[in-house]
Amino acid sequence: MKALQFLCKTNDSAAPLLARLTLGLVMFPHGAQKALGWFGGYGYTGTMGFFTGTLHIPAVFAFLAIAAEFAGSLGLIFGFLSRVAAFGIAVVMAVAVLTIHSANGFFMNWAGNQKGEGFEYHLLVLGLAVIVLVYGAGKASLDGVFTRTAKSS
Repeated sequence: MKALQFLCKTNDSAAPLLARLTLGLVMFPHGAQKALGWFGGYGYTGTMGFFTGTLHIPAVFAFLAIAAEFAGSLGLIFGFLSRVAAFGIAVVMAVAVLTIHSANGFFMNWAGNQKGEGFEYHLLVLGLAVIVLVYGAGKASLDGVFTRTAKSS
């Protein structure tokens, strides 16, 4: 129970709220592409096939990456287990930078004139995730509700 209280601990600050919502809302379409096939994505089966077949990622890690982006984004939007969600997304982004995007340089491929995407987007995601990891979910979160309920019990 102490671990859950630590994970949910937060305050009523607006800064982590903004970081949490921004991160959740930006990551949701990426997760929905992978899990549901929305926004032009390939859905769960197609994404698993690409991750395991083309990228040679073990199935358990491919599943965790999809779950981190999809369920993690929803957790962030609602402020539910926000630190866990932010950690999962941060790990996915760090692995993406180290294994794929660092070879393409810093900048995103806005003009379509380089081989792939750089890692600037990933750094922004990591920065937002660190804010949530350090400060918690902030205002208007289920984590805050749990924290207040646990204190009053």
